[in-house]
Amino acid sequence: MTVPDTLRYLARIGLSEAPPVDLGGLETLQRAHLTAVPFENLDVYARSGVQTGLDWSLPKIVERHRGGWCFELNGAFSSLLTALGFEVRRLGAIVLLPPVSNEPSHLTLEVTLDLPYLVDVGFGDTFIKPLRLDLDARQDGGSGEFVIGTDGQVRTLFEVEDGGSLMAQYRFGRTDWAMEDFDAASERLQSEPGLSWTESRFATRLLGGGPDRVTLLSDRIKFRRDGEWREEPIAADEWAGTLEHWFEMIP
Repeated sequence: MTVPDTLRYLARIGLSEAPPVDLGGLETLQRAHLTAVPFENLDVYARSGVQTGLDWSLPKIVERHRGGWCFELNGAFSSLLTALGFEVRRLGAIVLLPPVSNEPSHLTLEVTLDLPYLVDVGFGDTFIKPLRLDLDARQDGGSGEFVIGTDGQVRTLFEVEDGGSLMAQYRFGRTDWAMEDFDAASERLQSEPGLSWTESRFATRLLGGGPDRVTLLSDRIKFRRDGEWREEPIAADEWAGTLEHWFEMIP
């Protein structure tokens, strides 16, 4: 990415200048991205096709002011972080939420500062601040508590539910992947029947840096404010206008 490219990306996520290359700067970037760039599946739902390459995701996010799914969001974000001087690895993860797959189908990020951190802007409603990869204990993820379990070089992200039980989110190694390594997973998720990606359109993003959030589903809109959810029905003829109002996108 050139300097002008980087400045345009920062402006896209509401930042006038680059934050420092430290943990605070990394959290600022993660929260800003999750607020400005929605996790959404409109292209996949429309069967218009999406790609994993940065020549696809960067123009879509920065110039077209769209969002996307993990391959687009974390792929583009990794290039921004690298351009700003962060040390980044792209990691392949196996999603452990239903329907569980045995193949990596999620792109997440490892960012190394003084310590390694897990960062993700492409997994929907999950942690919104960097999590330490070397700490096998509860951590504040900004939107709740999370645990990263360790088994050798394999890590598992858990969300701590009410009552203290752990809900597995995804499992990942620490090998650095190229964007083209995700091509097969991207194609499968766009074409496999019965998946939420292709059956129902959605968009979600943080409000004001989080943890407040807005989520638009096929027939309703949901808001989380001060830890409490409320929802409103959305008629079919209201959907496009609601999307434009809350996400600044036109389907």
